Amino acid sequence: MDSTVWNDFAFRDDDVIVGTYAKSGTTWTQQIVGQLIFQGDPDVRIADLSPWWDMRIIPPEVREAVLAQTHRRVLKTHLPVDALVMSPKAKYLYVARDGRDVVMSLYNHHAGFAPLAYELLNGTPGLVGPELPVADPDPRRYFRTWLDNDGAPFWSFWENIATWWAIRDLPNVKLVHFADLKRDLAGEMQGIAEFLGVDVPADRWPQVVEHCTFDWMKANAEKVAPLGGAVWEGGASTFINKGVNGRWQSVLTEGDSRDYEQMAVEKLGRECAHWLATGERQAPAKAA
Repeated sequence: MDSTVWNDFAFRDDDVIVGTYAKSGTTWTQQIVGQLIFQGDPDVRIADLSPWWDMRIIPPEVREAVLAQTHRRVLKTHLPVDALVMSPKAKYLYVARDGRDVVMSLYNHHAGFAPLAYELLNGTPGLVGPELPVADPDPRRYFRTWLDNDGAPFWSFWENIATWWAIRDLPNVKLVHFADLKRDLAGEMQGIAEFLGVDVPADRWPQVVEHCTFDWMKANAEKVAPLGGAVWEGGASTFINKGVNGRWQSVLTEGDSRDYEQMAVEKLGRECAHWLATGERQAPAKAA
């Protein structure tokens, strides 16, 4: 990532920034915002309209196209708050997911990379730090590497979560949880629409919601997946994989899960760790 691209970014009053740690529901939330803004238009290609703004390898013409957009803009970031330029003009949606689910999705994402992905990430000038290695074929070992080495081979999970949690009460910030989107998509979308000040006519609402379901996104993956899925073996359908939680239960040991849960409390505090695991803001009281 290149956080400096935000330094001179000219914010507009209605910009929407979707922030996450990777594989936490980023593309899903971008699709939701895009469908709200464009009132259920099935032809909207959110991947083209809403790039990962601070991704180091984005070509200048992509940035120029975004700056020239006349409609309400939607951008995504995977940066922690302290690496961003936060603007009171923009609305920020931060999406989180239990880290164990994140890593199972991240493993599939990484293991599905085509050679082009490594050529771009490792070959484009400006790389800081080691090259991205090929994914470890063992998903449990992949998880342990990620947990024991602060997000390796990518970036810190705990820092990302903690910085966004710290600003959760700002009026232009809304926290969204992957589990809540799974549990009540239409209800969560209504909350997002209200936060963004978007009014969808009642007769278009069913279409807007339908276009944000996993089944619809999977069937139209080329409109949703970054780069049309070109950097994954199998294309866009590889990027839009399962969209489910709990796969880690058949991969991780009880000790792995316990280590993760303990680290979550140590790094985030009990309240934030509870929210990250469940989507619930209020942690239950400790037993006397």
